[in-house]
Amino acid sequence: MDKELAIRKIIFRKINELYEIRSKLEKKNSLHKKCVKYAGRIYDEKEISRLVDSSLDFWLTAGRYSKEFENGLARFLGINHVSLVNSGSSANLLAISALTSFKLKDKRLKPGDEIITTANCFPTTLAPIIQNNLIPVFVDVNLGNYNIQADRIEKAIGKKTKAIFVAHALGNPVDVKSILSISKKHKLWFVEDNCDALGSKYNGNYTGMFGHIATLSFYPAHHITTGEGGAVITNDSLLNRIINSFRDWGRDCWCESGSDNNCKKRFGWKLGTLPLGYDHKYAYSHIGYNLKMTDMQAAIGVEQLKKLPNFIQKRKSNFSRLYAGLKVYEDRLVLPSWQKKANPSWFCFPVTVRENAGFKREELTMFLEKSGIQTRLIFAGNILRQPAFLDIKCRISGNLVNTDKIMNNSFFVGVYPGIDKEDIKYVINRFTAFFRSVLK
Repeated sequence: MDKELAIRKIIFRKINELYEIRSKLEKKNSLHKKCVKYAGRIYDEKEISRLVDSSLDFWLTAGRYSKEFENGLARFLGINHVSLVNSGSSANLLAISALTSFKLKDKRLKPGDEIITTANCFPTTLAPIIQNNLIPVFVDVNLGNYNIQADRIEKAIGKKTKAIFVAHALGNPVDVKSILSISKKHKLWFVEDNCDALGSKYNGNYTGMFGHIATLSFYPAHHITTGEGGAVITNDSLLNRIINSFRDWGRDCWCESGSDNNCKKRFGWKLGTLPLGYDHKYAYSHIGYNLKMTDMQAAIGVEQLKKLPNFIQKRKSNFSRLYAGLKVYEDRLVLPSWQKKANPSWFCFPVTVRENAGFKREELTMFLEKSGIQTRLIFAGNILRQPAFLDIKCRISGNLVNTDKIMNNSFFVGVYPGIDKEDIKYVINRFTAFFRSVLK
């Protein structure tokens, strides 16, 4: 064992050397062309060493690093249960699927039940509603904060409405107080899509802590990354067990991989019309999936989590500098806004070109792109205008005027930790150059 440890240490030293060589080369190459990305992975030799350490174990599914990552996330957020999955999209699928479980009795969601959400979203916030034969009810969003208009939710509630499922748009917390009040009053499930908002706070508490279930994504564009990956979080033990069942093939057993008989009655169960004593490890209570994260991904997450507080601070700092630099153009651009109780860990810096700005969004974004500044539209815009969603069964409460405005006039630039002060100055300067050129 000592010999194996010594060999691993040699490998880790060589990884450090390799990372140094690559870093110098990347720095040299970056001097030749200015590029301010909207997002990207931020890592060092520590993540590579953890990844290699896990690969040397050759434990290819969830293992020791998965447990360490789950426990670390639970401590950071102050939540009881964290279930790692293979993507944020899978996390959303599990969150909604879990609410259809027979184990929830009369609280379960059934085909035809309604879920209130927004059409200004990423596709995989909406997709699980449709995939579970549920009906989305769309409420418009606010310009500037891009979140659901909380004061319009109650009007959207019908006899079949059973849940509210909304994202903290671009890292910006929704009106949690209002939504919680409505949720409790009408006995609705509240699910938070927290994929863009890890580290955001509302009234001093992390987002993801308020709903019955919340989701996280660790795609490279997000606050921390495992490449692909995500998590479902909850404080409810029953929901956690259901989530893990759907994640792990739909099985009824809750023993971890490599573990047997935690219930102390593995051969004593009577489920369905199975014979008494049928092996609990092969009893299935849900029509589920296999959506687990690998231990190699989790190993990266363990190191990323250590960097998260610094990542959050850098995002906030970059956002503040951009806001201060672009405020002078507020007559032409709708700048981001947020709730008084909100302390966002921003995914990006969104802006909306005003109707009377004197130019179109595409003119500004093309100018920035040609200047080496990456831009992105706000995901699907109005998702009901996307080819895949043209004919879905849904209900629209009121109108989606702002959603359409966002589709036509909004975009964002980056604030992720890979952007430094000089990059921010450059972005502000290019905005300034654009306004000088079109507003002569």
